[in-house]
Amino acid sequence: MSANTHSTFSKLSGGVLAAAISMALGGVSANAVAEPTLSAEEFETGKSIYFQRCAGCHGTLRKGATGKSLLPAETKKLGTERLAKIIQFGTEGGMNNFDDTLSPEEIQLMAKYIQLEPPIPPEMSLALMKERHHVFVEPKDYPTKPMHGRNWENFFLVIERDVGKVAVIDGDKHEIVAHIPTGYAVHVLKAAEHHTDLKAEHPGRFWYTMGRDGKLTKIDLWAMPDKMKVAEVQVAYDARDVAVSGDGKYVIGGGYWPPHFVIADAETMEPLKVVSARGVNVDGEYVNESRVAAVYDTPNAPSWLVSMKELGQMWQVDYSDIDNLRIEQMDTAKYLHDGFFDPTGRYFQIAANASNQMVVVDTQTRKHEATIDVDKLPHPGPGANWIDPRCGPVGGTTHLGVGKVTAWGNDPKGHPDQAWKICYEVETDGAGLFIRTHPKSDYFWADQTKHPEPEIQQSVQVISKATREIVKTIRLTEEEGYAAVHMEFNKDGSEVWVSVWNRKDSKEPNGEIIIYDAKTLEEKARVKGLYAPTGKFNVYNRTHHVT
Repeated sequence: MSANTHSTFSKLSGGVLAAAISMALGGVSANAVAEPTLSAEEFETGKSIYFQRCAGCHGTLRKGATGKSLLPAETKKLGTERLAKIIQFGTEGGMNNFDDTLSPEEIQLMAKYIQLEPPIPPEMSLALMKERHHVFVEPKDYPTKPMHGRNWENFFLVIERDVGKVAVIDGDKHEIVAHIPTGYAVHVLKAAEHHTDLKAEHPGRFWYTMGRDGKLTKIDLWAMPDKMKVAEVQVAYDARDVAVSGDGKYVIGGGYWPPHFVIADAETMEPLKVVSARGVNVDGEYVNESRVAAVYDTPNAPSWLVSMKELGQMWQVDYSDIDNLRIEQMDTAKYLHDGFFDPTGRYFQIAANASNQMVVVDTQTRKHEATIDVDKLPHPGPGANWIDPRCGPVGGTTHLGVGKVTAWGNDPKGHPDQAWKICYEVETDGAGLFIRTHPKSDYFWADQTKHPEPEIQQSVQVISKATREIVKTIRLTEEEGYAAVHMEFNKDGSEVWVSVWNRKDSKEPNGEIIIYDAKTLEEKARVKGLYAPTGKFNVYNRTHHVT
């Protein structure tokens, strides 16, 4: 994290403990416990760690979301030593263990920090965003053709979490092309995608990253490596997602804090409009910290889908006229997180983590279509669609809270009897974050990153679409502190790329990508020299909605 970012977050709370300190908070008798004390320096360290590790599940204000409240009224009942053990070892089916990520001293510090009153973070105005807008290459100086002679449509953009960079990798040659400075711990990258009616010029050329620090960065894949970063703007202090309009004119960035979304000019990255996400949730309660999670362009309409995590609402935002925004607010379920479209691009399927549900919205009618009850804490990431021999077209998700893949029918036109009903479930060895497949593949892949045991956390499982059975478990590493996470196919579906990364922050290369033959499931190649590689985005697959 840059010095400027650390300075900003000295005013904030922030980051990701995990979903289930809450599990240990219930049913504990309240004992009189002296309030812990921290020095000013220790308190600042606690805020920085909280931003990086905890706020994603427990909220910037510590009022809870996927993970429950960490306000002093609850945490003081446990006391420092009990909290430290929960942070150290995690909890079954929910919270990560942090013994291989935080030092013993940091664990003790965080056990004390979450017993103190959370600081109130500042707001961010449009004027401040404009001050933090920078253009590095003027649009008039963009190249008119690819300058590097590489097959840029089979590039992979890989998040290098710990150093605030994105690596660009040549998918044909398995070579690193560039390490591009971006926001801290980029969560998502998006490009203008192929759209039914709107035609962006050269879809997939320009990519937009969203950092955890709210920094949006624009990348030009036609440029030489030292010129690929062309512009940036900070639109929030804590953020997760970004999307591009189908015509390539606008970019939308969703904020966790402040709770708002921002529309920017996609060419220059100048911020144009701020829209608050605060409002009344599906339970009729006003929510001050209403975070914007997933943001997607709709393939068949000039609009974005914006998920309001705490409100339990999907907003469909029409960008035909940004001066007079048309927004449909659809009540769904809490807490909305990651999602993906069905193969037609009409229906969006998104996880409502804390409700243990998948929510479906119809982007044509702009209404809530269906709710599917699944298992504990669904998390599809970018998701997966495939054809099941008995149910026809299905979508699927992994779960943060249980080792299971759930598949449901998602073809109401061709298979109405199966639509939005669970088709089948596959028990896996451990809870995971991501599921991926490709239309040319006989398999779908699931990671098990949330399981605390190294042998399982370091393995991915390959499941047959035809038989619904696990055909192979692949352990990628046995090195202490490393995990296997996130799969992505190459353009033609012949390869599967999987990340091996160390959960402990490092400023030195500490991870690699292992590439497997998608048919034989045998290792094919490795890309080394990466800094905590996590999510990967193949240019062609992501811009053509290949799941």
